[in-house]
Amino acid sequence: MRSLFALLVLILLTAVVYAEEIPKASSGPVYILPVKGEITPAKFFFLRRGLKLAERAQAAAVVLDLDTYGGRLDATVDIQKALLATRVPTYAYIDPNAGSAGALIALATQHIYMAPVSAIGAAAPVTGGGEDLGATMRDKAISYYSNFTRSVAAKQGHNPDVAEAFINKEKEVKIGAETISPKGTLLTLDAQAAARRIDNKPVLADGIANSLGDLLQQNRLAGEVHRLEPTGFEQLAQFITALAPLFLLGGLAGAYIEIKTPGAIWPGVIAAICFALFFLGHTIAGLAGWEVAAVFVVGLCLLLAEIFLAPGTVLPGIIGLCLICGSLVWAMVDRYPQQPIFSRPDAWLWPLFNFVLAAVLALVIGAVLAKFLPRTGFYRRLVLGAVSGPHVGKQGVLARADVPATAVPALGLRGVARSALRPSGRAELDGRVLDVVSDGTFIDAGRPVRVVAVEGARIVVASAENPASV
Repeated sequence: MRSLFALLVLILLTAVVYAEEIPKASSGPVYILPVKGEITPAKFFFLRRGLKLAERAQAAAVVLDLDTYGGRLDATVDIQKALLATRVPTYAYIDPNAGSAGALIALATQHIYMAPVSAIGAAAPVTGGGEDLGATMRDKAISYYSNFTRSVAAKQGHNPDVAEAFINKEKEVKIGAETISPKGTLLTLDAQAAARRIDNKPVLADGIANSLGDLLQQNRLAGEVHRLEPTGFEQLAQFITALAPLFLLGGLAGAYIEIKTPGAIWPGVIAAICFALFFLGHTIAGLAGWEVAAVFVVGLCLLLAEIFLAPGTVLPGIIGLCLICGSLVWAMVDRYPQQPIFSRPDAWLWPLFNFVLAAVLALVIGAVLAKFLPRTGFYRRLVLGAVSGPHVGKQGVLARADVPATAVPALGLRGVARSALRPSGRAELDGRVLDVVSDGTFIDAGRPVRVVAVEGARIVVASAENPASV
């Protein structure tokens, strides 16, 4: 009788334990967040939005659909922190790649599943351009991020030694008596190796799933599935940051053409739009804060003050130009979290290269356009046509309106400066008020001037009071 009672108790305990191991079906909604391509700050903002929506809906799970070879380390750390903070159960489904930053993101979820043909690992930090870090910086980065990733993996129930071996090739990983990763090799696991069980524990992955639907079925997630996609605004941020060098080139070239061909408004408008998109995209994507744009605006104000308010002082213009150039480079700098912006000189190399290349191309394009564009009929209509109508002269008499808009003033023609020329401005020549540029000197309004050169629609004048310019 006692033996029968003991057998019944054993059967009952076995049934209870088995029931606890079977996942209970959940009817709460499931949110699928795709993580495809390069990991950028824009990806972080998208994932954070998805996690907030999932928490608000009391979701049963959030599943990251991972397929990435890596990306920005600072954005990866932000994503890890967001995943650690959420109260919703998190899953990673790797199909087919979770390389580098993707591996670190997967470790920040509570459950990892892999497609039959997939891989995870190789997360050693490199520079923004993909090159190896310098020896000292490499040692610092590996020391910090391998330990940070160990703590992330441990908190989410993964083997911290495996997590460290993804980053540090000097880490040897043994599970029981079996060596998973020998010293001197950066660890990468395929699906079968990651899901392999040793001592009744998986090396890393909870299992292999043929599809997202299979993952949901295995974990009895039966609720409504919501697959989020980046909004138009988030996609715009990614698009703008990808084309940042072109916007930088357009801004520099437009500004140069505007200076070389006074009176043509559209190059300045194009430059303003390009610079606005450059800073807006980087700010939306989280690559730069508003302080970078503020530095640019301050520099622009100083440069304009030098040209129009205090010509000849030089210092404000130099400071302004330095602030403008510095802000453009600063916006593109890739730095690691918790590090001062000047702590990694190598992080400035790629942005500096982009800036110098864009500046050189802008000078070449601007010089070509400034030389040949003013000779076109379209440009003459755009510039001269805008000032060829009636104008009130010095004595209050209307200037001649019967002069053809495309008429070019003759060399040596004398006139009067109607605005300060610093160096561009307006002068009355032969009864017409035209946009002109001085020969390098600043001329006050009301002073006599003389035409010394005509390059298409670009009219160069000099002071008629200066014998050297006659």
